[in-house]
Amino acid sequence: MNNIYKFIIIFFISVSLFSLANGKTILEISENDFVIGDENAPITIIEYSSLSCNHCASFHNDTLGYLKKEYVDTGKVKIVFRDFPFNYPALLGSMVLRCIPNEVKYTYMNVLFQLQKQWVVGENAKSTQELFKIMQSGGMTKLEFDTCINNIDLENEILTGVMAAQNKFNIRSTPSFLINGGLVEGNKPIKEFRQILDKILSE
Repeated sequence: MNNIYKFIIIFFISVSLFSLANGKTILEISENDFVIGDENAPITIIEYSSLSCNHCASFHNDTLGYLKKEYVDTGKVKIVFRDFPFNYPALLGSMVLRCIPNEVKYTYMNVLFQLQKQWVVGENAKSTQELFKIMQSGGMTKLEFDTCINNIDLENEILTGVMAAQNKFNIRSTPSFLINGGLVEGNKPIKEFRQILDKILSE
């Protein structure tokens, strides 16, 4: 089956799956979430991003490091990273990140954003090939890679999360951030994040 049609079919399957899972609020952190920071931090940022989104890449490459140093590492903020893939390459990237240990996931996530132009290309087969090269450099075998990207349950899990974000908070673009439940859309310079976070911390 053509990959793009496969993606569309699975996306609509996720609509029905969401109807079974919508009893749980998306503000709750689950065991499947990837989180950095102190679990008791007073501020929770949930980021929805697509690995093929250039604005998301700008956030990860230019802003996230400052947030981590100033707010996460100091115990003020924890960040929850959630997938919101807009196309098939982004879905593949999200899937392979789910298949590696949490202790290296932050590094790999940022590497995929840094190398975005290298592996997110117009042809799905080429994107898959280039993505494997990156993962292989970190030790992932071809069997592990293929098993991961062909895991239908994993695809459904990711796309169900997309539907939940759309239905609950009308998230349509990336990056989007839920900061203690309040929606902030689009990439922002570190100055704006500081203003938002410092205001919450002072209340």
